Amino acid sequence: MSGEGYDGYDRLQIDRTGQAEAFDAIGDRYDEAFPHKEGQLASGRWLAESLPAGSRILDVGCGTGLPTAAQLVTAGHRVVGIDLSPTMVKLARENVPAGEFRVAELADLGELVASGKLGGLTAEPPHGPGRFDGIAAFFSLLMLPRAEIPYALRLLHGLLRPEGLLALSMVEADVDDFAIPFLGNTIRVSGYVRDELRQVVRDAGFEVAGEDSYAYAPASTDVPPEIQLFLNCRRRA
Repeated sequence: MSGEGYDGYDRLQIDRTGQAEAFDAIGDRYDEAFPHKEGQLASGRWLAESLPAGSRILDVGCGTGLPTAAQLVTAGHRVVGIDLSPTMVKLARENVPAGEFRVAELADLGELVASGKLGGLTAEPPHGPGRFDGIAAFFSLLMLPRAEIPYALRLLHGLLRPEGLLALSMVEADVDDFAIPFLGNTIRVSGYVRDELRQVVRDAGFEVAGEDSYAYAPASTDVPPEIQLFLNCRRRA
């Protein structure tokens, strides 16, 4: 069954302490602090245009639903979004009423799909039970420690149909579970330099079909400028 990517990973190591609470506190200020999302929009456009209308797409770390879930729904796709933050999920439901959003832990996705509790996936063809045509994971895996990221990527690989697409973004940084100030809160983030990120993605069973990077300066003064990496990936069969 899809979702076996976490096999062998000690679930007791999973510690999201403070992560959801930080985004609950930030709420819709997130979109104000990060107003320009050219890279995310471009990668979302690739995902939307590369799949036939009506494709089933998972938005991992959907946030407020803007811009990605809204972009994908507007393009005619069926979107299921998950996020750890109840506040973000509430905002996503308001911003993108045509999508389906729920509070969920990434590591539990396999079980949710298998049980039919996520979008009724086990009851819907065309690609077999528990299969997505595409996945968007914009800046969600950077919230994990490095040791967990390969497992998360293998989980996403298992949730995709063969040749399914993954739009992935990370911040380029050589850090592991590093605490940073974030809009008056503290979050922990991980990152890779781009050669390492490509290798981690390939090791998880993806080919990199396209890549781009953007220098980004958030509107908030307490969030430092960053280099954003966007990888357009395809699941190898």
